[in-house]
Amino acid sequence: MSGLAAVLSGRHRPGVHRWESGMGVADVRHAVEHAGWTFRYVDGAGLEARNDVLKALGAALAFPDHYGANLDALNDCLRDLSDRTVVLWEAWSGFARAEPDGFTRVVGVLESRAEADPALEVLLRGPGPEDAVPLLG
Repeated sequence: MSGLAAVLSGRHRPGVHRWESGMGVADVRHAVEHAGWTFRYVDGAGLEARNDVLKALGAALAFPDHYGANLDALNDCLRDLSDRTVVLWEAWSGFARAEPDGFTRVVGVLESRAEADPALEVLLRGPGPEDAVPLLG
């Protein structure tokens, strides 16, 4: 967990990272919340369309009912986050492979909010294209 611990302690820049960890979701949640961050979870299994991924992100991040599940709405709602947040996104590779351009755009929006106040860290866990995003070491 050293990479995540470095993000949570402010020693590593938040962003969107591939994350190789065998920690259970409950253990990740505990570590994140113990550090004073908010934890959110996305199960990406079966999500291969951008619209489905955007809906899943909106649900995980508890966006308001008027969230439009598009890139502009994602960007706008991310600005309204009130706490430093870690999103654990498992099974992300189906989307990355099915819609590489859509994946790049979604990651771009998430990455643009990473160092904003409050910070956002997105952990992509599970196998996937190694060149999609950097590995959190």
